[in-house]
Amino acid sequence: MVAVHEVALATQLAKIVARAADGRRVLVVRLQVGALRQVVPQTLQFAWRFVTKDTVLGGAELQVDWIDLTIRCPAGHESSSGDPFDRICPTCGQTGSTIRGDEFRVIDIDVDSP
Repeated sequence: MVAVHEVALATQLAKIVARAADGRRVLVVRLQVGALRQVVPQTLQFAWRFVTKDTVLGGAELQVDWIDLTIRCPAGHESSSGDPFDRICPTCGQTGSTIRGDEFRVIDIDVDSP
């Protein structure tokens, strides 16, 4: 079973990529996804294949760069964590603000030469 969240993301991503490709065959899509997006990597890959099958994007590879949560506390310390709910600075114990980890952006699209 495919999670609805990942299918919705893959569907919107496919629309954006198809528009940007402007009729050209897409080979690779590179994407950044932050930990706060709560995306399951394997499920997103499956959803991508599912929504692009039998379309102009069929066979396009989805490469995902997973971004851990990075916070900065009021004292200026930065800390990275794989746990998207860990906002406590390990140095001083203060609650930090998110500076990385909420990304969901297309970085690059490789298309076939005309």
